[in-house]
Amino acid sequence: MQRIVYRWTRNLHLYCGLFVSPFVLLFAASVFLLNHAHPPAPQATPPPAPTVRAVQVPPGIEKAEGTDRLRLVSEALSQVGVAGEIQFVRFISDERRIVVPVVRPGVETTVDLNLAEGKAEITERRTGLWGAVSYLHRSPGPHNASIRGNWFWTRVWRWLADGTVYLTLFLSLSGIYLWVALRAERRVGLALIAAGALSFGGIVYAVVG
Repeated sequence: MQRIVYRWTRNLHLYCGLFVSPFVLLFAASVFLLNHAHPPAPQATPPPAPTVRAVQVPPGIEKAEGTDRLRLVSEALSQVGVAGEIQFVRFISDERRIVVPVVRPGVETTVDLNLAEGKAEITERRTGLWGAVSYLHRSPGPHNASIRGNWFWTRVWRWLADGTVYLTLFLSLSGIYLWVALRAERRVGLALIAAGALSFGGIVYAVVG
């Protein structure tokens, strides 16, 4: 029985590790991007002029609140061909305007919706590969939790990110089990665990204290 458990654990450890490795590499690379400056970008071209498109303003959008306003804003965005994760909705009542930042990996779009004139001014900025990787690391994030995940692909990414955490926990626990089963490696393993625990504890003490 013990040999069967060991064999299944070893195989799952191997194949789950191979499956989750691209996600772990992405998160690891994005940590460097968040801790350090991005690599120098090539000479940027001037941003294109804002695009103005006609839009049929959904009725009730000015008085709507919360998820109702988010739904109506999404309807307006679909009319002008803008898709992505809505960061927030800013309503400027005096000017009858709604400003909506929308983000996709590598692209940041700002839609300025003029309710009085029925037109949308669209400004797009490309952030490149490094910006996309950094965005994926932070997304969906805890900010504006009430509207987070309003884009389908953001919800998919959230599931994948959660799955990466669960699989990483499994790899850690199964790795400890496999290490315990290998008696010849126990002393070396104990020394490495102790060194890691001391290093982690020292860093936490230095930061908190």
